[in-house]
Amino acid sequence: MKKHVLTVAAAISLSTAAIGQIGTEPPPPLPSEAMSPNEIVANASPEEWVVIDAEDLLVMTLAPDRDGNERSVVIQLLPAPFSQGWVENIRTLARSGWYDGISVNRVQDNYVVQWGDPGHDNPEGEGIETKSLPDGLNVMDEEGYLVSNGNADGQKVFDEASKRYQSAALHTATLRPAGQAETFDDLKELAMAATANALVLLEPYGSLSMPYDGWPIGVNRQGSWPIHCYGMVGVGRNFSPDTGSGAELYTVIGHAPRHLDRNIALAGRIIDGMEHLSSLRRGSGVLGFYTEEEAGLRTPIVSIRVASDLPEGERPQFEYLSTEGETFAKYADARANRRDPFFIVPAGGADICNIPVPVRAIGDG
Repeated sequence: MKKHVLTVAAAISLSTAAIGQIGTEPPPPLPSEAMSPNEIVANASPEEWVVIDAEDLLVMTLAPDRDGNERSVVIQLLPAPFSQGWVENIRTLARSGWYDGISVNRVQDNYVVQWGDPGHDNPEGEGIETKSLPDGLNVMDEEGYLVSNGNADGQKVFDEASKRYQSAALHTATLRPAGQAETFDDLKELAMAATANALVLLEPYGSLSMPYDGWPIGVNRQGSWPIHCYGMVGVGRNFSPDTGSGAELYTVIGHAPRHLDRNIALAGRIIDGMEHLSSLRRGSGVLGFYTEEEAGLRTPIVSIRVASDLPEGERPQFEYLSTEGETFAKYADARANRRDPFFIVPAGGADICNIPVPVRAIGDG
């Protein structure tokens, strides 16, 4: 079974690449009363929303802005099996108070905002005293960037990708046993079979991508990994074999830098307060770091706390739309093929980062 799935995946991956050069006809538009993605989400039943545990949330408090307005950012940490060594370190750093008093040191346009100790791994931080890291931090190797299909957790992700791929492929009546196309029409139909279901996507950044357990995940023959979409939070590092500890973190504020996938650890995503980071003034130093003359632009971080450590009344409460439910399937299709009144031609497909998992504060539904 597994061998057959991979053979078909490889064949259709080539078919998709070929069609991408020639062009395809997207599915026909539906009547103008079709719902938008937001309307579909708004109609989700309460049972389809998954509460995010307070242990998996971080509250980052920035210094007030120049008008005195408070600024708070909420980060959701990645669940097992992904990046758990780094996630554990981040909780340790937060609970030790290490993050208190660090700053945003780098804002690179259309790329990332990075925060940490301004004297550490900062080309503009020469002469700044660095903070000592707490004891007991995990040291990870580069194998941790990917969850191997050779263990139970990785196999579970792979099996889900296989199931979704087969469901999409079998949607086409002309599917050949080995995924072979004899004419251009066959080629187009095979590719459309795979892209018709936006719950599993063929792409150039590995074999497949899919929303899994509420997160954007890539999958190939070796394993699975989280994906660098807008708002994802990663772990800054130096040159290999350094993999970073979690003391330096960044978030994506531009077009998804997918070339970073499997080359650096992702540990979470920003689910609230992104505007406080994405709107910061860009640095003029190398890679967007603030220069010595721009030191006053570094935004101080007052504290970062694990939400479960806060008094109950101060804990943020959020939930995400289950990616396994019927509503998310409709939402993903609508993101790939907009049919609501504003749109003229459905796109006929989507990148995984164009299907963000809906997250909302509890009580907003």
